[in-house]
Amino acid sequence: MRIKLLSIVGLFLLYPLIATGGQDAATTRLIEQLGLKQSEQPIRQAPYWRKPKRIVITMLDRQVQSKPDAIEWLREVAGGAEIIVANTRKVSPELLQGADVLLGYCNHDNLKHGQQLRYILNYSAGVDKCTRSPLAQQRPILVTNMQRVYGPGIAEHVMAMMYMLTRKLYVYHDRQRAQQWDRKAVKRIDMWEVQDRTLLVVGLGGIGTEVARRADALGMRVIAIRNSSRTGPAFVDYVGLPNELHKLAGEADVVVNTTPLTAKTKNMFDRRFFRSMKQGTYFINVGRGKSVVTADLIAALNTEHLGGAALDVQDPEPLPADHPLWQTKNIIITPHISAGSDRQMQRYWLVVRENLRRYVNGERMLNVVNLKRGY
Repeated sequence: MRIKLLSIVGLFLLYPLIATGGQDAATTRLIEQLGLKQSEQPIRQAPYWRKPKRIVITMLDRQVQSKPDAIEWLREVAGGAEIIVANTRKVSPELLQGADVLLGYCNHDNLKHGQQLRYILNYSAGVDKCTRSPLAQQRPILVTNMQRVYGPGIAEHVMAMMYMLTRKLYVYHDRQRAQQWDRKAVKRIDMWEVQDRTLLVVGLGGIGTEVARRADALGMRVIAIRNSSRTGPAFVDYVGLPNELHKLAGEADVVVNTTPLTAKTKNMFDRRFFRSMKQGTYFINVGRGKSVVTADLIAALNTEHLGGAALDVQDPEPLPADHPLWQTKNIIITPHISAGSDRQMQRYWLVVRENLRRYVNGERMLNVVNLKRGY
């Protein structure tokens, strides 16, 4: 134990020496902890790159509240570029005129009005609003996102939802609100222990990996689907390809969707998929609402083929008050907030600053989005 402790202390003492090229120790640790990927080539080799002269930074209320000194902190790595602050997701055309870089959101309006943009740092992990715009495919532009940055918080939200379902806590919460002491509200045999049960992660990216890590720590068997390859971390028992989705769903007790929204993932969780799941099992969605055929999910819940579902994302959003999901049996709904945590913004700002620093200096970028693939 003493040797291990000394090793850890020594590593932290060395971090300031390890960090190179202006990258600080905290950022170095974060990149290693989250496994953030950097581009193969430095951005200065891209024909469209140039040192930015005008940078537009979107600062919504939550960004301001989380770091009031953010603009001055970012100015330190901006290389003397002019910094313009906007307070809306869709930045006005006047502010985007002549801008090289946008820290904010990649969407059609910002692309349309920011005709000279060469780099957009997308504040969210999802880029479907960006890839839906034909402009994203038509012009040479770099887009990075917050892949993996929100993973820890979302993964813990998934674990909380899973336990609410498997321990039937939502039933007892309803009884609490009604001030009812009812020990028979749930049959004891219907309250699962998750150890040795199988959890399927659909989308073994940054978020999916964090979900898998926690499920493995609970003693679950973890299997996964990923689009790119069959490789995965040691704590994932088996990694399949998309054509194995229904087969693996039939092995799972809990299915978690963490996929981005693309042409291939839209409506992938449909009647056929839910029928491939075992009777009484659970479905959790923290990916995108449009990945699910909502009517088919409601049918699977109302017929009790599924034991329950938990949704942090829905279609549409916000979910209307008269939507049938609200009245569906055995469902938990949260309003697209699973990424939130007391540590989320710490990671967020480190990645924002580091990618801005790297772009200004023409270095290898973190979390580069493949606009053709959509993630």
